Amino acid sequence: MAATESPPKQSGSLTGFRPGQILAFVSLAQFMVFLDVSIVNLALPSIQHSLGMSNVSLNYIVTAYATVLGGFLLLGGRLADTYGRRRLLRAGLVLFAVASLGSGLAHDGTVLITARGLQGLGAAVITPAALSILTGTFAEGPERNKALGVWGSLAGIASIAGVILGGELSGGPGWRWIFWINVPIGLAAAALAARIVPESKAAERRQRFDTAGATTLTAGLLLLIFTLGQATTVGWATARTIASLAGVALLLAGFLVIESRVPAPLIPLRIFRLKTMRTANLAAVLVFGAFGAMFFFVSLFMQQVYGYSPTKAGYAYVPLAVCVAVGAGVASGLITKMAARPVLIAGLLVTIAGLLLLWRAPADGSYPADLLGPFLAVGLGCGICYVTLQIAAFVGISDADAGVGAGLINTSQQAGGALGLAVIATIAYNALPAKLAAAGGDPGLIRAAQASANHYAFLAAAIACAGALALAIFLMPRGKASA
Repeated sequence: MAATESPPKQSGSLTGFRPGQILAFVSLAQFMVFLDVSIVNLALPSIQHSLGMSNVSLNYIVTAYATVLGGFLLLGGRLADTYGRRRLLRAGLVLFAVASLGSGLAHDGTVLITARGLQGLGAAVITPAALSILTGTFAEGPERNKALGVWGSLAGIASIAGVILGGELSGGPGWRWIFWINVPIGLAAAALAARIVPESKAAERRQRFDTAGATTLTAGLLLLIFTLGQATTVGWATARTIASLAGVALLLAGFLVIESRVPAPLIPLRIFRLKTMRTANLAAVLVFGAFGAMFFFVSLFMQQVYGYSPTKAGYAYVPLAVCVAVGAGVASGLITKMAARPVLIAGLLVTIAGLLLLWRAPADGSYPADLLGPFLAVGLGCGICYVTLQIAAFVGISDADAGVGAGLINTSQQAGGALGLAVIATIAYNALPAKLAAAGGDPGLIRAAQASANHYAFLAAAIACAGALALAIFLMPRGKASA
């Protein structure tokens, strides 16, 4: 093992704290964060009717959360390393709970979108703090791999549970409860954190903070995610999109210049010398782009093409959720015995097979014959890929950089999800308006047009995973200890 890969040391003492309780606590915090990524999807029609929102503004209920979460993750990670991970975790939980209360009390779309953005900010503090606490508690190797297996399975299940719970709550007590459910959980977790989680921070406290780098990077990521979301509406070739992408390039280039010159950078560029970590983050952009688009379009496919209600569509995800947990457990077990590379390759192959089966699912098919098999394959592959990428992204990361490592892999996931959905939606919807116009109001032709758009999306997602597979095969080191 290279010198840069020494197992991280926990700067805070674990005396009086139980690793199992710490794992359960940080996993619960992350479960809540991932739950709110997907919980609103099946509640959107109810929210639109209740608040009188337009279709365009409705989209921002989803994108406000994801955009702020993705944009501030790295800043949250460095703040946690510098000022204390437990302290930032508690602050994030309180902010998340208060923002959830505001979301549930919202009387118009603007208030709800703003509150969702604040939820995303709270989540951006919770996620890297919780993950760096986990990696600081468990040493690199089998212990950490098992812990990340639990973390990965719960996070993956949360994404599916959010869909199910969102459908149940919006169809039962009302859509406001999808936000209010977070309030007691978040406040209770913040109160209990001091008893369960030890305080820890980077061994060397930074005297100066890279404010310019943090501002430039966050602005660049926010602009990138916003541009990708808008491009599906205004078009990729418009002056607005091109100018925005040029602005993104300038901001991110400026960030790299700043990081190469400041004495205390937000992201130490030296960590990109770690080949496994670098490849894991690049693969995560493609993999989570495919996953984000797949879940979005599968929900539409079941409702628009198969005629499912939101509640039925939510429960249709249950086998997929079970397989995510199974895949995460399989990955955490295998990766203690072999390198990340073959495990990730296996997970991607299973995922691609499932997406190709969805691509061929007929519009007049049935759940048992045409959706269940692909769901099982995609769920298994999702669990394997999620855990393996999380583990690979921390190979060689020191304790001083644990927070930034956590922020980086989660930023790759969030940015990848936004990028994947934007690009794949553009591909899927390219010919849809013409087909809908040609349908002339015929329900059968409309359903066929919608099925065709979804099929394009599933194929594009499979191609994105194939790109990640190429990265794993040709760029990821073969040895277990390779950085």
